[in-house]
Amino acid sequence: MKLLQWMYCSDYKLHPNPGSMHHCFWKYVTAIISLFLLSCFFHKKIQNVEYKLLLKEKEDIAWQTVQEQISSESKNHLQTFKEMQRDSPLFQHASYQFLAGAPPREKRLLTLGIASMQHPRGSYLLDTLQSVFQASSESELEYIVVLVHLSGPDPEWLSKTVANISGLFTSQIGAGKLLVIHGGSPLPGDLSDINHSSPCEALYSRQKVDHALLMNFASNLSDYFLLLEDHIYCTPKFVAAISLALSAWKELPWVILEFAHLSISGKVFHTSDLSRLTPFFLLFQKDTPTHLLLSEFRLLLAQNVPIHFSPSVFHHTADYSVFGDICFPVEKDRVFGEPDNPAATVLTDMVSILAVMPQYAYTLNEEGYYTLDPLKGNYLTVILDRPQRVTRIAVLTGSDKEGRYQLQQGQVELGYDPQEDPKGCTRYALLGPLVGGNLDQIVFSEKESVEELSCIRLLVLASQESWLLIRQIKVWTEPEEEEK
Repeated sequence: MKLLQWMYCSDYKLHPNPGSMHHCFWKYVTAIISLFLLSCFFHKKIQNVEYKLLLKEKEDIAWQTVQEQISSESKNHLQTFKEMQRDSPLFQHASYQFLAGAPPREKRLLTLGIASMQHPRGSYLLDTLQSVFQASSESELEYIVVLVHLSGPDPEWLSKTVANISGLFTSQIGAGKLLVIHGGSPLPGDLSDINHSSPCEALYSRQKVDHALLMNFASNLSDYFLLLEDHIYCTPKFVAAISLALSAWKELPWVILEFAHLSISGKVFHTSDLSRLTPFFLLFQKDTPTHLLLSEFRLLLAQNVPIHFSPSVFHHTADYSVFGDICFPVEKDRVFGEPDNPAATVLTDMVSILAVMPQYAYTLNEEGYYTLDPLKGNYLTVILDRPQRVTRIAVLTGSDKEGRYQLQQGQVELGYDPQEDPKGCTRYALLGPLVGGNLDQIVFSEKESVEELSCIRLLVLASQESWLLIRQIKVWTEPEEEEK
């Protein structure tokens, strides 16, 4: 607007003469050039924005296409998958060589399975094994066996790797806690083809074969199987954390329990499902990433949303990937920050003691909510003032230090479709049982669901004759998108 006012030549209007005419002429010329340059600048900015949006759109479409392709292939292969479960396993003729150790005489609770291949830039396998054993107590090690499958065409590399493992972990091998194998099997279809059009395709193909051979061998070693990569470090007492979760989920249906923000590592399976998973790897094209197949396997067995515990107990070592983020997605620990507990009303049918309000359980301070002798069926429900996109929920019971006054058997449910009379929600879905008196889980929605959460309900599953302290309920939500 100021530019237009400046273009209007007041000097010429007041004093019409050749000098003012000349002055006005150059003003007009300068203004026109300025407008032209300004339009070029904005045109370039718009082009940059359009390019970025187009690039992002192309990336989203490409990723969606891969997902749809896999989902379509899953449906196409479903009948074959069912036939594979009826017939003998494809890996029944697999041959294995024991490189170090021997299978345990008694079945363990958990097998930690690691598939490791030769990398041009070295390996983190020894560091991973060191982390596993250092993070586990002697009593925890009684419940696990670590199974390492080595693959590579270079016999010198195999011999050197086995010698390093045997030298560093002699006691673990002697105690039957570590077993190193090398497997091979005649494979059908694309996976046996050594000709690949790209390094990623070769890597995906090799990875699927290695994991299939690893899981096939592990199917009779234990009740559960934990999949790890060879570039992982573990948090202390991870075995106890997984054992408690398995105990809490024992009577509930699940396919995969996830203990890390990683695409492959940290996933726990029933060993009884491994005979289904190993042939499932062979049904897809050789350029299909392994982590996408694991998600589809979960969906095929009717677990619609991930069951993901927080915080993570497994993390990647630095600079781990030979191909960086070219072949595998960049994986970083998800950062949630502090809980933001949106405005809500808290209701309960438990007996309140000494005027302690149930709202205290939801307030982010040290107060908490006490009650005495909770009964089976009792509840405490957080009713959000308005529906929210919730990403994580933590429910903590019992004394923080001593662990007394915990809810011994309980579960947390997610509520939808709020109602006024009685106040609450009309529909609830299980998030998970309490594990050692607590729950801390990531909240997922079913694919393409836009449903928002309205209620969080803590349900007592068994009566107990003791005090109960609901110490704190924490909620993390997605930030609202700003209006554009």
